[in-house]
Amino acid sequence: MLVISDGAPGLVSAAEHSFPGALRQRCLVHRVRNVLAKVPVHAQAEVKAAYWQIFDNIELPAGQDAVEEATRRAVAFTARYERTYPAAVACLTSTLPELTVHLRFPAEHWQRIRHTNLLERTFGETRRRTKVIGRLPGERSCLRLVWAVLDRASKGWRGLTYTPAATRLLQDLRRDLPTPPAEPITSAAYHARQEPRPSAFPPPAGRDPQGSRRRSGTKDAGCPVPAVRTASRAAQACDITPA
Repeated sequence: MLVISDGAPGLVSAAEHSFPGALRQRCLVHRVRNVLAKVPVHAQAEVKAAYWQIFDNIELPAGQDAVEEATRRAVAFTARYERTYPAAVACLTSTLPELTVHLRFPAEHWQRIRHTNLLERTFGETRRRTKVIGRLPGERSCLRLVWAVLDRASKGWRGLTYTPAATRLLQDLRRDLPTPPAEPITSAAYHARQEPRPSAFPPPAGRDPQGSRRRSGTKDAGCPVPAVRTASRAAQACDITPA
């Protein structure tokens, strides 16, 4: 129903392929970094504060009203910085619809679903534990270590609050999706769909289906076996010098 990611093209393509009916929220934290990269250092604090004013403290109910409020604030941001930092403004406005998707969900979920901080923090903790080991003995040991790290980190995760009103909003949102959320395509399902393809390299002439070479003095698939060689081997077996 909702995919939260940065702007990596491969990740976006995979999400659209595996979950074609889901909404996609662009991570606000990643985007503010992109915006600030196009602003001089002395003005970054000001632009950063103005950026977060677009999405923070929206008092309107979740849905189209909240999205339109954020859009109005983005227009004010554009009018304020378009002449001085046009690249930063273009960076924001080019993906504004993706940045406001979270406002269609329950308001009590906004702070948790508008960025990928939870996932990034988990990745960082996993890298910190595996980096000191260097080379793991095998895949099983790696999975055990990662599982232990995730299990410990999950104790600090806080779940989302689901009120009756929030549940109804999510149900309405699901019905409004253009297509029903698709089931993820697993590796096994993907390979099961692939039809067997003929080999681009046919087996060498003179070999049977089992791959063993036929040893006879007759022609087989256009590859004759010399009779002289066969007679020579028979003579060597009987300790007879051929004439």
